Amino acid sequence: MSSNNNQRQTSATNTQPEKRLFSLLPFAVFLGLFMGVGIILTLQGVDFAFYQLPASIAIIPAILVAIWIGKDSINKQIEQFIQGAGHPNIMTMCIIYLLAGAFATVAKATGSVDASVQLGLAFFPDYLLLPGLFLVAAFLATAMGTSMGTIAAIAPIALGFIESANLDAGLVAGVIISGAIFGDNLSIISDTTIASTRSQGAHMKDKFKVNFKFAIPAALLCIIIFASMGVTIPHENITDFQFIGLLPYIAILVLALIGVNVFVVLIIGILLAAVFGMITNGYQLLDWVADINKGFGSMQDIFILAVFIGGLSELVRRQGGLAALTSLVEYFARKISPNNNKRAAGIGIASLAFTSNFFTANNTVSIIITGDTAKNLAEDGELSPAHSASLLDIYACINQGLLPYGAQALLLGATLKISPIEVVSSAYYPMILFFVASIAFWRVTRK
Repeated sequence: MSSNNNQRQTSATNTQPEKRLFSLLPFAVFLGLFMGVGIILTLQGVDFAFYQLPASIAIIPAILVAIWIGKDSINKQIEQFIQGAGHPNIMTMCIIYLLAGAFATVAKATGSVDASVQLGLAFFPDYLLLPGLFLVAAFLATAMGTSMGTIAAIAPIALGFIESANLDAGLVAGVIISGAIFGDNLSIISDTTIASTRSQGAHMKDKFKVNFKFAIPAALLCIIIFASMGVTIPHENITDFQFIGLLPYIAILVLALIGVNVFVVLIIGILLAAVFGMITNGYQLLDWVADINKGFGSMQDIFILAVFIGGLSELVRRQGGLAALTSLVEYFARKISPNNNKRAAGIGIASLAFTSNFFTANNTVSIIITGDTAKNLAEDGELSPAHSASLLDIYACINQGLLPYGAQALLLGATLKISPIEVVSSAYYPMILFFVASIAFWRVTRK
């Protein structure tokens, strides 16, 4: 019994560290360096300003600051950092990065991208290209349960559209990330849904029903905006392209719809893209191996950043930074709505998810970190578990879709060769969802 009590006490200490707002300083250092240098160089007219100081380098001083202000020994803090860096969610994301890079490189080298572009230009009307891309991304992300897997599958196709039709890469990236965030938030099988429902004790179908009421109106508004932009693509009808080049993407869509693991989906896509190249243009096995390695290398910065952010988040959590943040958010939520406990609880949960994701840049991790506090707020405010889970998921995903240093923006930026700022500046769906969900929840919680 004594051993069990000690374990519970240790667990409580780890999950509820002493509140220490100063422990958020490392994130301020990271954001200040990464965004500050990028903004300054942008104003100076430097091309690809946000790539001059890679985020994977800018975060190193932040990690050193976190260790410097920590109270534990250096050895213990390094152990904590490694635990955070090796979190299953972080490792899952990193492997998706590698496979995404390999798939994009192989698909481009073998001509699958060009074949897909030709089909897209023939299938979509000139004036409905943008809403068409949004719907495809939304549908795929809902089926796959991952925005990263969706972006990995669609970004190479989008790159072909951009290059062949001279489209605004930032606008196309915004369309894709909008659809990907829609599906990631609404999908029953996504990591964010699993994390939010488990932490709040909600049933997935109940959370889906609540989410659906917020997500669909926002999506419809987004489609109207994209359709009204008047983006057209003048092109000649092409009838001689090879349909076999579409096989990797068709396979990805079908396998995603039937619920196959995203890793398996991407691996099959890489294999089929290689087969297409071997059949049509003599693509060699050694070229395939070299392109896979090249694709892995293209994701190096994003891979390192994901690992470092995971480790830094764990250090800040252990030092009480996130605990202090949640306490502060709860205090202000009560100030905003002192006479409506349900509304105050909702404001607190939404603020927790949004703010925590701003610092962690990982919507699943931010939900896990704030889950217990959100559940306490929901119980105090008599907010249903489904509403609590939905708010956690929605506002974490909203923030994730608007972060220039978030995984989605970085992956799209790297694939389309644009600044992550350009990516999020046209991410209209997260922006619209923020207002739709806020207004709808405010009305629902009226007394």
